[in-house]
Amino acid sequence: MNSHLHGATHREILVHLSDIALRERRLLPDFPPKTLAEAHQIESERPVAGKDLRDMRGLLWASIDNDDSRDLDQLTVAEPLPDGKTKVLVAIADVDSLVPLASRLDKHAGHNTTSIYTAAKIYPMLPERLSTDLTSLNFNQARLAVVIEMVVDAVGIVTDAHIYRAVVHNHAKLAYNSVAAWLDGDSEPPVAIQRVPGLEDNLRLQNSVAQRLRALRHLHDALNLETIQSKPVFDGDRVIGLEKDRKNCATEIIEDFMIAANGVTARYLEAHGFPSIRRIVRVPDRWDRLVGIAAQMGAELPDAPDSKALAQFLIAQKRADPLRFPDLSLTVIKLLGSGEYVAELPGEEGQGHFGLAVKDYTHSTAPNRRYVDLITQRLLKAALVGSPSPYSIGELEKLAAHCTTAEDEVNKAERQVGKSAAALLLEHRIGEHFEGIVTGAAQKGTWVRLLELPIEGKLVEGYRGVDVGDKIQVVLIATDVFRGHIDLRRARS
Repeated sequence: MNSHLHGATHREILVHLSDIALRERRLLPDFPPKTLAEAHQIESERPVAGKDLRDMRGLLWASIDNDDSRDLDQLTVAEPLPDGKTKVLVAIADVDSLVPLASRLDKHAGHNTTSIYTAAKIYPMLPERLSTDLTSLNFNQARLAVVIEMVVDAVGIVTDAHIYRAVVHNHAKLAYNSVAAWLDGDSEPPVAIQRVPGLEDNLRLQNSVAQRLRALRHLHDALNLETIQSKPVFDGDRVIGLEKDRKNCATEIIEDFMIAANGVTARYLEAHGFPSIRRIVRVPDRWDRLVGIAAQMGAELPDAPDSKALAQFLIAQKRADPLRFPDLSLTVIKLLGSGEYVAELPGEEGQGHFGLAVKDYTHSTAPNRRYVDLITQRLLKAALVGSPSPYSIGELEKLAAHCTTAEDEVNKAERQVGKSAAALLLEHRIGEHFEGIVTGAAQKGTWVRLLELPIEGKLVEGYRGVDVGDKIQVVLIATDVFRGHIDLRRARS
């Protein structure tokens, strides 16, 4: 494998490794020709409002996403109401209208179950003719959408909600970082905001109501976690660094609105007697380790899992040591365990989402990128018109299990290629010392994330006696770009 890549650029190597990583996990890196042909046969029609389709193009809809995002799943807008209340509207791309159940497009999306974002290449869940064009809520285009309307009171409670189909129009394509810099007072409003009269005030209102929603969730014991995400920085086709991507007030607007919208969707399906697929995080298996970590920091957690106590501990630690808080957050996430999808019948008492402090939680707001969201959209649209569920509970149970497994494989592939990019960056730093935090400790291996760079490697020497959350000194002893291996040993004290 190495020989025919001799002389290849970093980007070419990583694209090649991305394809391999997907195939090794039975994921599909390419669309079959017949699937692409089906996408190209779809006619582009200008949606027309009618009896069951409201015309909402005149509202100040805008998208906020990553700088390079082209698959726009949602638009948001807010309207002030009396008594300190606010109406929040979230428009979700109506992907189902162009991707029928059991079509070739649907079957391909249902195989990978999600768009895949590796270090050098994006593998969209749907062909770009759909995901970045016909089903994307693109700037200055009329698009079909499912609108989730919520009334939020002065303390952040959703007091009323409605769901309906509409035609919408994106008046401004915005990016998280520039919107956040403006809202934080560090820069002028982005030009795209200045061009739309009234949009500045509307976004400030959205920011205000998002803070209310978030504060109420934290009052009900949502965990305030803050991890460091990163992506490779290329100079041409060469990896020259890793860029850290942190939350900001703009990402939190979208996050808070989507959590609220997902709750409304789940409750709507429940109220109309429809089954659903819920996202849950079970009670953590390694609570005892969290208790031990808290004790090392001079804090106390109860012996039994308690989200309120953990939330209060995290708030105190963020206040005491904000620079190290992402490291603690990563440790907590590892010990909580990954989420999973489960099918639920109406009337069942679900487990809820331990980290979000919500019991009614389904995925519905990114149908261009996540198959579960497309499933939920189909259920929702059937409920809206009084049609039977397009899925049986047995089918939903199989889909939930498949989506959980497939997403896990996608995450592994993304991490592996990320490690290959990190290995390219570190291959000339063999023998250097780094400070790190233990992120995994099990029979299959012990893992350490470096603090200087957001890179994780395997501790192959000196791993006895260390556990998740421990901070240790390590030495980089080897890298393997093609396997995505970064090998470390514990530094001798």
